[in-house]
Amino acid sequence: MSVKRKLGYGFALVVLGLSLVVGGTFAYFSDTATANNTFTAGTLDLALDPEVIIDVENLVPGDSEFRTFYLENNGTLDIKEVLLRTSYTVEDAKNDNTDDFGKHIRVNFLENADKSEDYGYNDIIYSTTLYDLQYMVPDAVEKNIIGFENEQSGLPAGTNDTMYVEFEFVDNGEDQNQFQGDTLNLQWSFEGR
Repeated sequence: MSVKRKLGYGFALVVLGLSLVVGGTFAYFSDTATANNTFTAGTLDLALDPEVIIDVENLVPGDSEFRTFYLENNGTLDIKEVLLRTSYTVEDAKNDNTDDFGKHIRVNFLENADKSEDYGYNDIIYSTTLYDLQYMVPDAVEKNIIGFENEQSGLPAGTNDTMYVEFEFVDNGEDQNQFQGDTLNLQWSFEGR
């Protein structure tokens, strides 16, 4: 074998030996750390108390019924908005209705005492019929819900809102005999987001 070849093999062995020494040295200085992480989602838990807000019989034009109910946030997260969805059906007792009974039932939203500056609940802050309300989706806990100027938005975790509402069978001064014996089944659905 030639001297050049022997020197080349020798040099290659030296490089290989150095790389093994350096590689082994890095192994002695390595370290490992482990992090254990947990993600737990919060909960939204909106409750309504009482679950039946109104159940009235023998209404006549001009009658009104006042009701109090509570929206409760029993979850761990703040609720930013509570959407109110309205739907109803009418059972026409004599099959003689020429008008929608929901147009004759007015809903008066009254001052929300726990969010109001003057703590009153006699003032009507917004009024609409059930017929019109079914085409709206207001936020029941928004600061400016349908004119609630004194409201603070949202429903923080662990709190409740006291809501006051008046249902009124409007006497329009005309013949409303077509509604005698009729039943209006109202469903309010509250969706917390």
